[in-house]
Amino acid sequence: MSAIFYHDEEQKRLAEESLKAAQGNCKKPITTLILPVGQFYDAEDYHQKYILQKHDWLLASLRLSRGKQLVTSHAAARLNGYVGGYGNKESFEAEKDALGLSDEASEYVLEQIAERQYG
Repeated sequence: MSAIFYHDEEQKRLAEESLKAAQGNCKKPITTLILPVGQFYDAEDYHQKYILQKHDWLLASLRLSRGKQLVTSHAAARLNGYVGGYGNKESFEAEKDALGLSDEASEYVLEQIAERQYG
């Protein structure tokens, strides 16, 4: 199940428009729910940046460990997407310097992106 949570009517309207536009590109119905935000709980540590956690070497190179540091890291959020197959080489190249990666870590992420794209 997937959901989009909104805080106000403007966010709800934008979510509905986005869902409608995305549905035009899909043959199967998109079943994402659009719901008002309620109380929110952070997931347990082992769920945080789950895909990135499978890449121990990359985590170590970033000096990140489970807990608040991993949860709040912008770089970890971006890298979790890239190593999970979300995003492409061009997008990564455009932001890699801002992520503070070593050349070796950048090459590793590019290899992961290539594996996911060309598998």
